[in-house]
Amino acid sequence: MTSLRLAEGPTAFVTGLYVTFWLPGLVLTAALVVKLPSILKLWRDPLLRAVGGLLLFACAVFAFAAPGTIAWTNRVTGVPNIAAPWVYTLITALSACWLLLVVHWRNGPTDHREETRRATRWVVGLYAAVVVALWVLFALADVPVERVRDLDTYYAGTPFMREEIVLYLLAQAVACSITTWLVWNWIRTDGLDAWLRWGLRFLGVGFATNLLFSAAKFTAVVARWTGHDLDWLNTNIAPSAACVAATLVAIGFIVPHVGQYLRERWLVRRRYRDLKPLARLMRTVAGRREPLALRATAEMRLIRRETYIRDALLQLSRFLDEDLRGRAHEAALALGHERARAQALAAAVTILDAVEVMDAVEKGRCAGDGQCAGDGERAANGQRAGDGRRAVDGHRARDRQRAVDGGGGTGEADTSYLLQEIRAVSAALRHTEEITAVRTHPAVPAESMSAHE
Repeated sequence: MTSLRLAEGPTAFVTGLYVTFWLPGLVLTAALVVKLPSILKLWRDPLLRAVGGLLLFACAVFAFAAPGTIAWTNRVTGVPNIAAPWVYTLITALSACWLLLVVHWRNGPTDHREETRRATRWVVGLYAAVVVALWVLFALADVPVERVRDLDTYYAGTPFMREEIVLYLLAQAVACSITTWLVWNWIRTDGLDAWLRWGLRFLGVGFATNLLFSAAKFTAVVARWTGHDLDWLNTNIAPSAACVAATLVAIGFIVPHVGQYLRERWLVRRRYRDLKPLARLMRTVAGRREPLALRATAEMRLIRRETYIRDALLQLSRFLDEDLRGRAHEAALALGHERARAQALAAAVTILDAVEVMDAVEKGRCAGDGQCAGDGERAANGQRAGDGRRAVDGHRARDRQRAVDGGGGTGEADTSYLLQEIRAVSAALRHTEEITAVRTHPAVPAESMSAHE
């Protein structure tokens, strides 16, 4: 069918173009379902009320503007073409919601509060008056012949109905123009979330496409006034433009919510994976694997992994060497790392050293008095005595005392950084070559070297 129309010419193809009303209706309903929990939870927020009204009236417009629904409305009420003022009323209410939405968007929840109230009263009062005028004009008009698809052009020259058609189109075009202008201005604002900016782009294109609806309708009506026949603009182009515009507007409301939700899911899973090296290292400290629940949510698994790591770090804290961390930090800076990266590498070196010491204690490599025997290299550089002091080069003592009394010494290590920056430390553990470079740097004592090196 499409190939035949293309063969007949572009005019025939455009005349046959038509988009079903139910597709945008479904997309708008999906957008309403996505926004409904927030609307109900924060009903006092006028911005959310405007969004809810916009989506609700948009769904109603496409439900009642469908040709089948128009015929059903006329048949049930017994009044020919009464569906026309009803659909015009819904379109006018939708236009008012567009303006209310941008009014509250532009002024914000607290700024210009009195100005927002005044603008809201003007919009509600003006469009309520338009709705009343639509019904009064319909009551005065003589429209006995039912027209399901081409009422606007069929009655374009009928007294009172002519004024009604122009009135609702004018109200819709003004609201759409103002909304489009304000939305595109907002898109250029600095500091917007990327997903919100994309949602605004869809809204802006959607509202701009709605102008095509008004332009097509106006052109077809004016053509009737001048004795020409451009009804295909009214019956094909205008409905199709409205369907495309409504779909884009609905997507504009859905994109920020879905995008932010997917982004949060991705960040949670990424953080969980980033903590894997540190969690694996802490198995030696905790003596067990982290708890795993297959049915737990991603957030719950992340919380359990973070808790598992922090508990193990607190258990390891008595073996942490603050002097070693300071030397490792200086070494990392000397190697050209930035300060944040140097802190993470120094913490990783300190944790690896503490795990080795704790492992040596638990395996009985330290005597009951706390002196580590059988480790000639460590003994040559300094011994860990029972009072927690380590002699380095025979004339310096550690700033932190490390007491190893049967595996249960005490220490005053600062664990605040480790507990807060577990992700950075875990990321540093992935780069073994950088850790090796820091541990072999002259600023770091040889006793911090791993037994595997």
